[in-house]
Amino acid sequence: MGFRLPRIVHARKSLQRSSSTGNGASPKAVDVPKGYFTVYVGEVEKQRFVIPLSYLNQPSFQDLLSQVEEEFGYEHPMGGITIPCSEDAFLNLTRSLNES
Repeated sequence: MGFRLPRIVHARKSLQRSSSTGNGASPKAVDVPKGYFTVYVGEVEKQRFVIPLSYLNQPSFQDLLSQVEEEFGYEHPMGGITIPCSEDAFLNLTRSLNES
């Protein structure tokens, strides 16, 4: 079960999609540069994204994290924050953060 985010506009190059190991284990921390953190996004199949820590200061990203916490709690079996929304909705949100 996931939820939808409002549709927003264009992307920034600092958001990186990376591959997960497929067995639920996280790739090495070396894959995450300083100033970034990992989230897993998807309703069924999770994609791993490396995003800037600065997103944590953005009200719209904080709202997203609050929705995730309310609906799913703090259990994150992938090892990083799991956001159960569509990949397109997540990309649209992050695009809007890069434009502000």
